[in-house]
Amino acid sequence: MSIKVNFFSAGYCTHPEKIVIKGGSSKLVKFYATFVLIEHPEKGLMLFDTGYSERFYTETKNFPFNIYAKITPVYFKEENGAAFQLRQSGINPNDIKLIILSHFHADHIGGVKDFPNAEFICFKSAYEEIKGKKGFSSFKKGFLPGLLPSDFESKLKFADSLNKINISEDYSPFESGFDVFGDRSLIAINLSGHSKRQLGLFINTGENIFFLIADACWLSKSYKEFILPHTIADVAFSCKKEYLNTLLFYHELSKKRPDINIMPSHCPEFLKKIIDKRGIDAE
Repeated sequence: MSIKVNFFSAGYCTHPEKIVIKGGSSKLVKFYATFVLIEHPEKGLMLFDTGYSERFYTETKNFPFNIYAKITPVYFKEENGAAFQLRQSGINPNDIKLIILSHFHADHIGGVKDFPNAEFICFKSAYEEIKGKKGFSSFKKGFLPGLLPSDFESKLKFADSLNKINISEDYSPFESGFDVFGDRSLIAINLSGHSKRQLGLFINTGENIFFLIADACWLSKSYKEFILPHTIADVAFSCKKEYLNTLLFYHELSKKRPDINIMPSHCPEFLKKIIDKRGIDAE
């Protein structure tokens, strides 16, 4: 089996480096909103997350969501959108049949409305955490309700309902995951901490193994050297204890399996190596 994986970025936000890693500098760093195109030989085209869209600006015009925009300055242009970039690559957004969502923050779900034929996968408790929330209760979860289509729930499948498999032999210290297609090519993993039941994804292309860890950390240096973020970042965690546990897990995994490409969604170092520069900068 041969699976193709391509990495893109749909806009970015900026934060001082020292917020996301202890000992970091005060310089502003661009944290790109990565989305991943996956082409499965039998299941077709799908995405892991979607990055930002122009809807972020619309949805953060009014209180309390305008606080979100001030805390997290976002830089985005139309040509940075996931659907736009896929069209430029010769892919019709209508041909995307599945979007696997790591969690429900705006930089991960911003473009889902641009894929009308897509179904969705996430963990059940991740969706229940934000379902029906509006106003300040939604803001506290970092969730902008207007980013989801009205028929979202009818197209949603929970990763928890998929076949649970033992993966300890290949991916220890991770012990279990959920087999998305029943062929062990895509395995969904619980990476709770940054958000409740955040979804990570192992992708075995047949030649390489990628581990998409979303916001389980923000910089590759964090998991490689087991460096925590500044305590200010605690406000971004659903559970700091779980965040530390998962950070330790992929720190250990990186030592045991250096052949696995562990990829945080926002790491500039990772993006410089792997993403086509077209569409990254929105300035």
